[in-house]
Amino acid sequence: MQPYLCKSVYLEVQKSFVVEESDEDMADTDGGKGNAYDEGEEDEIIESDLELEGETVEPDNDPPQKMGDSSVEVSEESRDAAQTAKAKAMEAISEGNLEEAIENLTEAILLNPTSAIMYATRASVYVKMKKPNAAIRDANAALEINPDSAKGYKTRGMAQAMLGQWEDAAKDLHLASKLDYDEEINSVLKKVEPNAHRIEEHRRKYERLHKEREERKIERERQRRRAEAQAAYEKAKKQEESSSSQKPGGMPGFSGGMPGGFPGGMPGGFPGGMPGGFPGSMPGGMPGNVDFSKILNDPEMMAAFSDPEVMAALQDVMKNPANLAKHQSNPKVAPVIAKMMSKFGGPK
Repeated sequence: MQPYLCKSVYLEVQKSFVVEESDEDMADTDGGKGNAYDEGEEDEIIESDLELEGETVEPDNDPPQKMGDSSVEVSEESRDAAQTAKAKAMEAISEGNLEEAIENLTEAILLNPTSAIMYATRASVYVKMKKPNAAIRDANAALEINPDSAKGYKTRGMAQAMLGQWEDAAKDLHLASKLDYDEEINSVLKKVEPNAHRIEEHRRKYERLHKEREERKIERERQRRRAEAQAAYEKAKKQEESSSSQKPGGMPGFSGGMPGGFPGGMPGGFPGGMPGGFPGSMPGGMPGNVDFSKILNDPEMMAAFSDPEVMAALQDVMKNPANLAKHQSNPKVAPVIAKMMSKFGGPK
């Protein structure tokens, strides 16, 4: 018996080398340079053959056989004539005259196209003639008439096995066995099931490896974004520290003043040093106990400071705290002012 080679997919997926970095390591990453996460591409999927045991045949491409019209009314005379033709076919089968059997069964089908057993019997002859496609057409016709036709499932399963359709064959043969068990079904199943199991296991392996590959891709992207965000934060923090040390003065009560390079864009610091403070909250300027890191570590605040509309409103309030009221209805500005006031609370 020659092995049947099923063209399938065998994955040789190698995990790429991804550098795991601590937060301290990430802090030294330069946002302008490439990082290890961009290099985490995986090997391509390698296609190979899956070796399966079992004989198969070349598909038959003959013109479709004659089929009857199952919607017609069949007279008793036609039923009797169909049975006579079937009897002749069975005799021809026993003598090995398969072509003659096909002719008689075709006559029987045309006389009684509502009989599932006629189609299933002709399908079994096509299986003997190694014409699996013709057998499948007849088996399908039998199952359309009678969905519980054991012989319909049996002949279709055997024909599918001849074409190397192992999983479909196993499914149909199991159904046939449940409806009407016989030794021939069991014999074919013993040849079909091992291949069906190998294909199923192979497919599951492919699905698992594909899923793991996709998960690693997502994780690499997540780590890359994290590294970029950390690098951008550290760069902004260093610029802030440098600018703060070079520009003393500014807001009353804030040591060193508001730096000119405040992340998000506040060139020149808040003009006017917040004269008079925010009404009812910060009289006399910014208090001395401000924790500037609260802003740097607040993504929403950092994003707001990059909005020109928000910055213009804040500078307007810094110049004249009385202008706070006119910005309270602005959905962009009001939350930012409220959050700043909560973060920059006065001495406790």
